[in-house]
Amino acid sequence: METQDASAELLIKFWPWFEANRKRLIILAVAAVVGIFVWYLLATQREQRAIEAGQALARVQLNLPANPSAQQVAEAYLKVAGQYAGTIAAERAQLEAASVLFSAGRYEDASAQFQKLAAANSTSPLAPAAHLGAGASLEAAGKADAAVTEYRAVVTGYQNSAEALPAKYALGRVLESQGKLSEAANYYQELTRSQLAGSLGSEAAQRLSQIQGKLAAAKPAGKS
Repeated sequence: METQDASAELLIKFWPWFEANRKRLIILAVAAVVGIFVWYLLATQREQRAIEAGQALARVQLNLPANPSAQQVAEAYLKVAGQYAGTIAAERAQLEAASVLFSAGRYEDASAQFQKLAAANSTSPLAPAAHLGAGASLEAAGKADAAVTEYRAVVTGYQNSAEALPAKYALGRVLESQGKLSEAANYYQELTRSQLAGSLGSEAAQRLSQIQGKLAAAKPAGKS
């Protein structure tokens, strides 16, 4: 009985406020419903677009002409990348296009596509691979300093990615070729300490040993 009286008293106090704000409350309720509907519609459209993008990428991969040129394949992938921009399939298509150009020895074109992908999708799971590919392309094109910048972008920005280890090895190799032995040794040493480095760790250990020998031989006599 007391509960019913309390509820009735609360209703009596609330009702005048509700009547005074009825129009505002209705507007807010309608706005909330519209907002939920718009969100659902956009989410559904994004999901459908992602599905279509994946299908388009699969069609390119399955329907390439016999003995296509690198340009033909790259253009097919880039068409998907442009048509479905903003989807993970589009990012994969651009990465594939860049990889095809790299394999064809078109390092300038490959680095441009890798860098474009990395710049536009810094939070993408494919960003580390894009930076690594850009580094490899620039290195192959003889642009060692630019390659170092891309490799470092992987090591510093995506430390836990699968690409971080090969990026460290590449950094060590390029820096070693530039005569920056101490810096190269640091990257090789990091690889030797990683349980995930595998064969890269073994190769890094060999290079590290060679560098340490060179550094020791370069020290003035009498200094340890």
